[in-house]
Amino acid sequence: MRNNVSKKALKPIGILLLLVLFLGCRSTYVVNSFSETRIPLKPDYNQEKNWAVLPSKYHSELEKFAPSVNDDLKADVFYVYPTLITGKKDKRWNVAVSDQAQNENVLNRAVKYQASAWATSGKLYVPFYRQAHLKSYSNLENGGKDALLLAYEDVRAAFKVYLKKYNKGRPIIIASHSQGTTHTERLLEEFFDEKPLQKQLIAAYLIGIGVSPDRFKTIKPMISPGDTGGFISWNTFKKGNYPKKNKDWYSGSVTTNPITWDTSISTTLDQHKGFLFSNDKLYVNALSIQITDGLVWTTNPKFPLRFFMSFKKNYHVGDVNLFWQDIRENAELRTEQWFLTASN
Repeated sequence: MRNNVSKKALKPIGILLLLVLFLGCRSTYVVNSFSETRIPLKPDYNQEKNWAVLPSKYHSELEKFAPSVNDDLKADVFYVYPTLITGKKDKRWNVAVSDQAQNENVLNRAVKYQASAWATSGKLYVPFYRQAHLKSYSNLENGGKDALLLAYEDVRAAFKVYLKKYNKGRPIIIASHSQGTTHTERLLEEFFDEKPLQKQLIAAYLIGIGVSPDRFKTIKPMISPGDTGGFISWNTFKKGNYPKKNKDWYSGSVTTNPITWDTSISTTLDQHKGFLFSNDKLYVNALSIQITDGLVWTTNPKFPLRFFMSFKKNYHVGDVNLFWQDIRENAELRTEQWFLTASN
């Protein structure tokens, strides 16, 4: 295939298949003791260079899908990106925030195709962080846990700087995917759950991780499109497929309907607002879904190269951009509702 197809033609497929679920085989990765690795330098979030996105620092690719920041945006969005360091021969447990290749992936993939969905609801804050390698999830006792804790330390430090330096009492949307959700779960527990800051929480979009309905004490799953102060979560698979391995990882987890945002267990094509593909085009009415135990089942989306999607069962890669316009409109609605409630 590489001999017959140009790199330009392969690019959309490469982007589509970039992220894989982090339940891989232990033996496929180069694994060395965490203590033997060189820990990257700790970032200082008072320095703008350690942020991928700030209201004063919007990337050109992001601006394709979001207006320039203006004072009309009265809320904030704190977004934490998914796992992007996945090389099987990569010996690192964590990637430095100065790593240029990683940072380009953050901006040109995660920010562009995920964070952009929330960019019309609030001012975006996206910290670079010393992300844990994908192998961390399948090697928790041999360095993975330490790597994930190190990554969370950065997310936590960035959020503390955000609160002190930027927030100024504005309402907050927490948004994340995959490894990002591993960290925002802890962030919600530490800073929002049973804490005064929960009053500022518009919604937490905890996507791409199995989240239990009782994960938090006072932050509850939201079951109506305009609910605020709680969280939503889902994991996407091709219709009719349920993972044979790690079934308990999904079973019983919160499964929000990312099209109707209520307790509906199925949708029709005409209800789907839009799928943002890597060609920068939005495909409306592209899929229908069915809610099952712990999973959102989707039909094969209608878009160019859909043939390649027909071979995949796990749509983790598309948890966000499959429902990009649906998320955008829902976040706008919840933000409006938060301000209406706050004014009463």
